Amino acid sequence: MVTTNGKKRILILGGGFAGVYTAMYLGKAMTAAERANIEVTIVSNENYIVFQPFLPEVISGTIETLHCITPIRRMAKHAQLYTRLIEEIDIEKKTVRLAPEYVPKPIVLEYDHLVVGLGTKLNYDLVPGMREHAIPFKYLGDALRLRNQAVGVLEEAAIETGPEERKRLLTFVVGGGGFSGVECIAELNDFLISAIKAYPGIHRDEIRCVLLQSADRILPELGESLAIYAQEILESRGVEIQLNVRLKAVSGDGAIVVDKATKESVVIPSRTIVTTVPSAPHDLVTSLPCGLDRGRIVVTENMDVPDYPGLWAVGDCAAVPQVDGITSPPTAQHALRQAKTCANNILATIRGTKMKRFGFTGLGKLASLGRMSAVAEVFGFKMKGIVAWVFWRTVYLSKFPGFDRQIRIGIDWLLDLLLPRDITQVRIFQNQSIVQEHFHKGETIFDQGDYGDKLYSIVKGEAEIVVNGKVVATIGHGEVFGEIALVSDKPRTAAVIAKSDTDVISVSRSAYNALATHLPGVKSTVEGIMKSHGVDPTALNEPDKAPQGDDSHG
Repeated sequence: MVTTNGKKRILILGGGFAGVYTAMYLGKAMTAAERANIEVTIVSNENYIVFQPFLPEVISGTIETLHCITPIRRMAKHAQLYTRLIEEIDIEKKTVRLAPEYVPKPIVLEYDHLVVGLGTKLNYDLVPGMREHAIPFKYLGDALRLRNQAVGVLEEAAIETGPEERKRLLTFVVGGGGFSGVECIAELNDFLISAIKAYPGIHRDEIRCVLLQSADRILPELGESLAIYAQEILESRGVEIQLNVRLKAVSGDGAIVVDKATKESVVIPSRTIVTTVPSAPHDLVTSLPCGLDRGRIVVTENMDVPDYPGLWAVGDCAAVPQVDGITSPPTAQHALRQAKTCANNILATIRGTKMKRFGFTGLGKLASLGRMSAVAEVFGFKMKGIVAWVFWRTVYLSKFPGFDRQIRIGIDWLLDLLLPRDITQVRIFQNQSIVQEHFHKGETIFDQGDYGDKLYSIVKGEAEIVVNGKVVATIGHGEVFGEIALVSDKPRTAAVIAKSDTDVISVSRSAYNALATHLPGVKSTVEGIMKSHGVDPTALNEPDKAPQGDDSHG
């Protein structure tokens, strides 16, 4: 238990704009005497804050990866920082339990005032296969992963001779036509067009960038004229925009897209699928006993939670009422003002003075379209093209925390005008050895003659075993397949095709070998499965001796 004798304890959960700026405003507003008697603590998964508007430019390499983040300790100088996962919030006891890190012991923090700024998470459950096969676009790691993925598929496409696989490699799909999706596809498309200059075998017309939007136009947050302009700009640069469609499912080979009007499904073959939607409330937020409005904590215009003294909420996870009658939207400009209101009202509560209500309603909306073009709507005035682009960069550069970072970004922008963009791939994301995968109905899990690199177990759905074009068996939940080729180091003796939408657990060759070598019972269990399939495990690796059995499990 971490306590602070005699001090008021303000605990802030979340390292986004809302949480960090609450700590900043507290530090600025407190007197020297108050700083000695009030302890401010932030709990965040990371020790930095990501400036979300610049995240798409990490994809294209317009700015360096680390230049779009700022260390929290330099921003909130008067706050203590814990970079831990949060396990539990106990409102009654006024404690928060943090997960163990290097030392396997949890930490319990006590508080007098708790500020919840945990934001939201991606709702993977709404789209089958999205968790396993799509790249989210929310954090710094996501942008870096997408950039590495883009370079990786270009490298693979440069040596791929099969036309179908080449087409799949050079198709990039982004789900969501809001600000994040539009800016992501714009920067991704710009980067790919620039990068292929270093790949003589890849032609411009082979690059296919697809933006999926469930509404009848992109950027529904903006006026119709600006949205139409943005769509025309993107389409003129080769981006394919599909409206009134829904992302139904994702697999390693592509995305299933459903037309909302006709209900017809189309498969877009792709190795790179990005999703910016949908979002869901944080699990810790939904576990709280306070009132929720569509997954967001209900607060008053003072940012405090009714019936729970000392409990406050800010940012995307808070349903903040505005003076114009609407609930505050989840944007950075609103989060910053909420943070200031929250900080001032916490101090007002401690001082015994009157609180002030949240009175901000928004300044405007900006979206970058890449390549010296943007759209903007500020105080009712509409801008587009290079004027909006200059305005976009000026506004966001001025808002970026840290003068040193502003200088770095300015230099990055200048160098981007003079030098070619970098196409190096940094392999920092290791492929997992044991993963869950999703396959659409009719999709091939592996083909006859493929290299036996994994074994599989069906979690949900059914699959058909096909030998020389003939279905020889159907397998379902709990059944294991693919072990014969894996153990024998020989090509697959059968194909396996999903009979329905199917989820499987796959175990790579390296993972299986490690488990079989060091975990008692694994090898004998797999050998038992092989015997049940009519195969003698001892004969698999003998020279010139093919596996004998029913040929039904690859």
